[in-house]
Amino acid sequence: MNEKRTLAYFADRYRTAFGLIMLLLLIILIGIAIVISIRFGASDLTYKDIWNGLFHYDETNNEHVILHELRIPRAAAGLLVGSALAVSGAIMQGVTRNALASPSILGVTSGAAFMLSIAYAVFHTPNFPTLVLFSFIGAGAGAALVFTLTAVGKGGITPVKLALAGSAITALLSALSTAIGLKFDIAKDLSYWYAGGLSSIQPMHVQVAIPFVIVGLLLAMALSKSISVMSLGEEVAKGLGQRTTLIRVLCTIVVLLLTGAAVSIAGTIGFVGLVVPHIVRAIVGVDYRWIIPISAITGGCLLLFADIVGRIITSPFETPVGAITAIIGVPFFLYLARKDGRGL
Repeated sequence: MNEKRTLAYFADRYRTAFGLIMLLLLIILIGIAIVISIRFGASDLTYKDIWNGLFHYDETNNEHVILHELRIPRAAAGLLVGSALAVSGAIMQGVTRNALASPSILGVTSGAAFMLSIAYAVFHTPNFPTLVLFSFIGAGAGAALVFTLTAVGKGGITPVKLALAGSAITALLSALSTAIGLKFDIAKDLSYWYAGGLSSIQPMHVQVAIPFVIVGLLLAMALSKSISVMSLGEEVAKGLGQRTTLIRVLCTIVVLLLTGAAVSIAGTIGFVGLVVPHIVRAIVGVDYRWIIPISAITGGCLLLFADIVGRIITSPFETPVGAITAIIGVPFFLYLARKDGRGL
């Protein structure tokens, strides 16, 4: 018994030390990604421009204006959106015990984007807080549609059925959004949201969205221990004293906060919430007290580098960051679908 306790103690200390090392390495990597994202673009900035722009700002200097109005907000948005989507995916996978769960696959992002089309149709030129509100409503509606459609079928909710229902709802909402865009002559406005990108980020977008993302991430950390228990299964969680219904409701609120804010900033960027949690779990294990923070940093880092790649591969034009994440995510999704679908 003493040997088992000793081994468990050292195993726990090892996981803690390894998790801290991972966090430190990822923070360094994300710092590098931020510097590269700020420095390179249609108009490259020197390190001297960045230093002077940060500490000796001159509003008549074009490089300084580019730094403050374009590059820093874009890097901040990439970090926020990547973190929000990755943590949303981790929570959904943990609570539903579904390896295929993510905001883009289960209709959350498509629902948010559909409501953005409604906002443009009703208000024509909606302000950003209005877009955020409609994005939250759509995120909840999209998820509700997918889970309702899956639950009413025979055999109950399964990972593959959820993925198929999510794909169907996403296609339906995309088609409806296209019809709305053509009817109200707002297709050009909607194209940005469905492409998924960071090219039109403004400081105001980050200022409005950042409180929602921070609150969502803090709530996710507070729920991380409960999510670890929920990932063991409903019966086990109840046996350990978890109030499973309350945890599910709180986790749903967190996912809607994070995904709604992310879509309102950058549109429908897919697969970040699917890929990142799986990579993180393979490295740090199944403890969500580590999965949540490391997923947040990894997701931000992934999206920053995807945005950098999107700026480079077709320079001087830009490839939407959503296309870059899809190139990474689609093969990963097919692999998981075959694995969990037993030959789908």
